[in-house]
Amino acid sequence: MTGTSRRSARGRIKSTSFSGGDEGSDSLRYPPSSIRRGKGKGKELVSIGAFKTNLKILVALIILGIVVIYFVINQLVTRGLLFDESQKPRVITPFPAPKLMDLSMFQGDHKESLYWGTYRPHVYFGVRARTPQSLVAGLMWLGVKDEMYVMRHFCENSDDLSTFGWREHNGRDFGRQELVENDMILETSFVKSKEDSLGYGGDWAVRIDVKDKGLNDGAKRSAHLFFYLADEGGNVLNLGHDNLDFQKSSLLVSGSREDVGDWQIHLKSQNQLETHYSGFKTPHIYNLSDLVQQNLALQARKFGRLQLSDTSEDSSNIYIFQISGKLPFTIDIPFVSGIKGESSNVEKRLSSLSGLPLSDLLKKKHREFDTKFEECFNLSEKHDSETLGVGKTAIANMLGGIGYFYGQSKIYVPKSAQPESQNNFLLYWPAELYTAVPSRPFFPRGFLWDEGFHQLLIWRWDFRITLDIVGHWLDLLNIDGWIPREQILGAEALSKVPEEFVVQYPSNGNPPTLFLVIRDLIDAIRMEKFTASERDEVLSFLERASVRLDAWFQWFNTSQTGKEIGSYFWHGRDNTTSRELNPKTLSSGLDDYPRASHPSEDERHVDLRCWMYLAADCMHSITEFLGIEDKLSKEDYNSTAKLLSNFNLLNQMHYDSDHGAYFDFGNHTEKVKLIWKEVIQENGQLSRQLVRKTYGKPKLKLVPHVGYVSFFPFMSRIIPPDSPILEKQLDLISNRSIFWSDYGLVSLAKTSSMYMKRNTEHDAPYWRGPIWMNMNYMILSSLHHYSKVDGPYSEKSRAIYTELRSNLIRNVVRNYYQTGYIWEQYDQVKGTGKGTRLFTGWSALTLLIMSEDYPIF
Repeated sequence: MTGTSRRSARGRIKSTSFSGGDEGSDSLRYPPSSIRRGKGKGKELVSIGAFKTNLKILVALIILGIVVIYFVINQLVTRGLLFDESQKPRVITPFPAPKLMDLSMFQGDHKESLYWGTYRPHVYFGVRARTPQSLVAGLMWLGVKDEMYVMRHFCENSDDLSTFGWREHNGRDFGRQELVENDMILETSFVKSKEDSLGYGGDWAVRIDVKDKGLNDGAKRSAHLFFYLADEGGNVLNLGHDNLDFQKSSLLVSGSREDVGDWQIHLKSQNQLETHYSGFKTPHIYNLSDLVQQNLALQARKFGRLQLSDTSEDSSNIYIFQISGKLPFTIDIPFVSGIKGESSNVEKRLSSLSGLPLSDLLKKKHREFDTKFEECFNLSEKHDSETLGVGKTAIANMLGGIGYFYGQSKIYVPKSAQPESQNNFLLYWPAELYTAVPSRPFFPRGFLWDEGFHQLLIWRWDFRITLDIVGHWLDLLNIDGWIPREQILGAEALSKVPEEFVVQYPSNGNPPTLFLVIRDLIDAIRMEKFTASERDEVLSFLERASVRLDAWFQWFNTSQTGKEIGSYFWHGRDNTTSRELNPKTLSSGLDDYPRASHPSEDERHVDLRCWMYLAADCMHSITEFLGIEDKLSKEDYNSTAKLLSNFNLLNQMHYDSDHGAYFDFGNHTEKVKLIWKEVIQENGQLSRQLVRKTYGKPKLKLVPHVGYVSFFPFMSRIIPPDSPILEKQLDLISNRSIFWSDYGLVSLAKTSSMYMKRNTEHDAPYWRGPIWMNMNYMILSSLHHYSKVDGPYSEKSRAIYTELRSNLIRNVVRNYYQTGYIWEQYDQVKGTGKGTRLFTGWSALTLLIMSEDYPIF
């Protein structure tokens, strides 16, 4: 009931009870004396009148009570105080099963060993703990662009660093990163130590080496670094000394926290350095660089000096330390925790994490990284040193890009469904996410379909990290079996994403690539790649994960199904747009890849059908492996997998014999163009806009665009090795006029009407030509498979495989040494890197291509 109706109800009750203007209430207007004087019949009439009056009052009170009770209950329901969690809207209700992260395997030593880390991928260098309100450390520095000082803090493509990224990282306790800007080289190293440490998660240290590239003819330049420490929980930090003098004391700041006890952080250096500080009290850390720049600007205006103010606000929870000096110089910043008096050996621990002992520890970690790299990927005899260097960069950046996030996703719910809210979203429950990210400068957050590809690489390095990450993702499952596809958790993550892209839509899926890595782990068990104890860990994980994976599959199998048995289509396409040449299919992960020109429920998407086959086959393997066929849903995964891998049915639905290719099906016409049109805006001004115009009537038919989607049946290995259709696929792949380039396979055939076409005035072609490493890896994997199985096309598969693999590796390595980066995609004509750089998400699969390590279907 709205506020207005509550007010009118109250008015009616008041009028009935006390106005005296209603029929039957006349006795209330008689003088008291006339009532007292009445006898006999008059008395009876008065009694009847009084009874009627009392009855009306009673009825009025009952109505008032009902209204009040309704109002109270409504408010309690609205605020979630009356009912338990199960009464919340389903879309924001967690899946009712034990969490994976509560498994014993993720507690104890495992949890503590991963507590501290470089879990802030969006900044050039940052340290935090895997806890929502963490102690956070980070680095900024003053760079120079267009002869002006600029602050470097968040990773940005626009900063135009010559190169940056991790050169070594083991995902647990060590990493070494190099950042090159103009003539300055910054090398940041991070290392943890549990030796003698009493604090949870151990001690850690940061070393920052600042060098000159020698481009200034011997002139020594200065560098200004800003190292900060912030307590997200608002705990007060204690400054070591008002006047920083590191010849007397190295203490920067200290404090106390519930998780690690009393702690200290120090700065040690053998170089002549100038230091200044500023302290701030603020609940936000995402705007730290703004606070620093404002402080510096004020000092520069007042005193003409580029230095912090050496002041702090009361109860500061953030301290920023400016460290300036002539190049080269080195600083060590050790952190020790769990300090309990003299028995804590603070000086000994500080000494072990600075100077020569720290140098020795870093060298040891470097050797261990190289040794493990060789053990995991066995590349030394296959490739030259340059190629090995790119391989190490790939795994190091994948592991160094792992982040920890905490917050609440925004989930779309129409305003009409929540009348008392002005928002079009509800908040998911507060959740943590430990995950790899696609790209630190541009996509420094979790993406569901990317993560399955990431884990194909990570599990080969450290399968426990993979289980931890996959467990975090599966714990995000809601009661319907849905997982938000993009995770934008916490203020720092939100600050990097435009508001219109934050809200997630619960009707839309994303390729369930986590099944890729789960299936890979099962195959690794079958091939005895794990020890007995490791095998038990994986099986324990799968046993608890199975109920969530089952629910995830069921969500897809009910919400994304098509009209025909065995057909599926991606939801979320806009069938009302007048701006897009071909309405995007963001939920597929392939964004602007051309689908049916006119979205409808008649669509059948061949890629989703193949993802569902992978998921069903994986679920069948899990239930068979664990012996739990009867303990999950009623789904017969074996039958479902057989249905979706039925070659004849697949061909009936998606194969075009004229093109020799698999296509989507839908309401489609090729006669669609973008044209310029003059439009009158709301302010009355005339503007030109690029709008879509359809010249032909769409028909239900196969959508004739050859590209990555066409090869999903090939990637899924549904095509029998002796089928002539396999030869057709091989011919398409190797045809230079259609799909082949000297740098990899293009995303859309060069003969397609959509090849390299813009989708809107502002949307350049994305999946309409450029070369993507994840799809090339999947196609290469199947070429490798078909080259190994008996069949008339094995030799042809081997020849194509060998050349494609060589082209991909050579192009990625060449680009890396020319540009300093691994890229999001590669140009379809020249092979040059495109999109965002330092894209060491699925582009890091280049390392598995080098080692010829592919998933088994």
